[in-house]
Amino acid sequence: MSENNYKDLEDLAKDIRKKTIDSIGFLGVGHIGGAMSITDLLTILYYRKMHIDPDNPKMADRDKLVLSKGHAGPALYSTLAQKGFFPEEWLHTLNQGGTNLPSHCDMNRTPGIDMTTGSLGQGLSSAIGLTLAMKLDKSERNVFAIIGDGESQEGQNWEAAMTASQFKLNKLIAFTDYNKMQIDGYTSDIMSIDDPEAKWKAFGWNTDRVNGHSFAELDRAIDKARQSVDKPTMIIMDTIKGKGCSFAEGVITNHNMAFTYEQAKEAIEALD
Repeated sequence: MSENNYKDLEDLAKDIRKKTIDSIGFLGVGHIGGAMSITDLLTILYYRKMHIDPDNPKMADRDKLVLSKGHAGPALYSTLAQKGFFPEEWLHTLNQGGTNLPSHCDMNRTPGIDMTTGSLGQGLSSAIGLTLAMKLDKSERNVFAIIGDGESQEGQNWEAAMTASQFKLNKLIAFTDYNKMQIDGYTSDIMSIDDPEAKWKAFGWNTDRVNGHSFAELDRAIDKARQSVDKPTMIIMDTIKGKGCSFAEGVITNHNMAFTYEQAKEAIEALD
């Protein structure tokens, strides 16, 4: 497929990045780094891949997404708002008293959120539960899960990995946001997950590895994962933490950082 066929996604992702920077900048502090690194994935999932209906968020026959790295919720909120799940005005209430958009995703507050997340290491287990339930219902829909590379240090992920392959959950398509950074520094310095493909393959999963900012590579990998008949799939995405935010991209302290609304406006202008 020609790269020209992804121009619409590039424009949509740019708008989602702007909304995310704006919402966190309005608050003054937040998880800008990990939100920016998954924006391109969220864009292709919600605009090309997922069977969803913004007017009926709880539609029974829908694909589901579990954002295990729930602190990256601002990027998902911007995506959902742009798709029409709720008014864009809500974005300026991010993580404030009485908001429907808490710092970590909450399925009981936000239309379009399929699973409450934020306790790192637990989202993949939740995604497996959803996939098992859909399998019992003989659903042909997919469950998508996004985990972080720092989060992959949690042991529960590997118990979940064994479970998913044991039950042959081919409808589960997971992604590792491999941006190589976490709150306390570089992942390789804290607890390396070197060669993540080999690890997931050893637990009985299909694996793939892509540039997480290439729509062409994400498109191919997701379509390939959908062809699996007896295994779950883990797609390792090489990403850049803070991608597209001028003052945060690649900065080691960008996991959760404070910045002014003026800085936010400058970063948004730099995306044009």
